[in-house]
Amino acid sequence: MKKIWHSCLLMGLVCGANPRGLIAQEAAAGVDLRATITGQTIASNELTEKPRSGSPMIAGFRSVFYPTIKMNDHWFITGAYQFSTRPYLYEELSTTGYGAKGNILQASLNYSRVSQKGSLLMRAGELSTAFGSFMLHYDDAENALVDLPTGYGYYYAPISTLAVAGAQIDATRGKWDGRAQFANSSPANPRSVFAKDQYGNWAGGFGYTLRQGFRVGASGYRGPYLDRKYAYFFPGEAKPSSLKAHALGIDVGWSHGHSSAQGELQRFVMPYKLIPTFREKAGYGEFKQVLSPRWYVAGRAGFTSTSATGKEQTYEMSTAFRPDRQQSIKVGYQVLHYSASPGSNDQTLAIQFITTFHVSAAHD
Repeated sequence: MKKIWHSCLLMGLVCGANPRGLIAQEAAAGVDLRATITGQTIASNELTEKPRSGSPMIAGFRSVFYPTIKMNDHWFITGAYQFSTRPYLYEELSTTGYGAKGNILQASLNYSRVSQKGSLLMRAGELSTAFGSFMLHYDDAENALVDLPTGYGYYYAPISTLAVAGAQIDATRGKWDGRAQFANSSPANPRSVFAKDQYGNWAGGFGYTLRQGFRVGASGYRGPYLDRKYAYFFPGEAKPSSLKAHALGIDVGWSHGHSSAQGELQRFVMPYKLIPTFREKAGYGEFKQVLSPRWYVAGRAGFTSTSATGKEQTYEMSTAFRPDRQQSIKVGYQVLHYSASPGSNDQTLAIQFITTFHVSAAHD
């Protein structure tokens, strides 16, 4: 039983979602496809303000597909492909433009071994960053709230949800777990394998499970983060390869019965020569309480403090109802407060309708 649990845990880490849906992975070979499809309606004052200056309400859509091909007991291929409209994430509400776009979030060849004492997973391809812990909850069906925590985002965030190209090793031994990743670009600025200004970056972390349901961990990354077309790369700046960003973070996760909580605290340093070095601190804590098999409530509080824009505080709450095992309706409300502008708040109300499905074909 312990061997099966380690296998499911490794596959869950690869796919970034709940391992319970990977029943077909226990067979010798097979194909597995899961998906999360979300329809979303948002009302926010950010939609009416410059530069977007549009309607106070907008509808959006996101789908994420997770294909897995298992070749034998050790080798398998995994992927995660996202297609979404714009704006969808809260960070896009204050930007201009509408449209739709697809992104490969993961696409890797993997090798795993599991024993009674621990497990080993090696993968290469397009990967989620090994920094931080939220990427395991990125999927709308896994995220207890609607928005991403502070520090995470698509573009110009210190931790992007987009993929980096590289290789990674994950391992567990007893109560310890660890990961090490080498990639073609920084988690703060993921680069395509066909793009210019690609520079090697290291990321990784480790954790220790104090007791069942209670884990603490730490992670970090280091490497060049700028490219010559980056919005904050100015004429006369030093070569991007000479400017190495670094980040450190700690995370904690706890669950007991129908209650769970998680949080992260992070520090980022983005060096410049032409302008002052950019520094940021970010953190959040969230709590989820299951009220019944069909209902739960959740809340999250977060903050950022930067050397360029000052401080921000974010407060979000949500409630969700599950009509059945494959569907859920989530309602979330968020207030974003800017310390530099007292009395200035961004308020966002969102409703999500989430559907999941899972199909598989396996053989021994």
